[in-house]
Amino acid sequence: MYTLRFKENLRQLRQEKKLTQGQLATLVGVDQRTVSAWEKGVCEPSLAIIIQLCDIFEETIEGLLT
Repeated sequence: MYTLRFKENLRQLRQEKKLTQGQLATLVGVDQRTVSAWEKGVCEPSLAIIIQLCDIFEETIEGLLT
């Protein structure tokens, strides 16, 4: 289980990059509803998706999760 900061960090990083949930979803190959669920803390992405998110946001795994 990832830290509670993940959902907050994801939303902040996405907004800083001026990406919609739909645009981010397309970049990582999931549905917009999935990104929404991550940001609400309903579910968590796989490690492979976490790595993709780190690449998109130019962030470390530690920085994304904590």
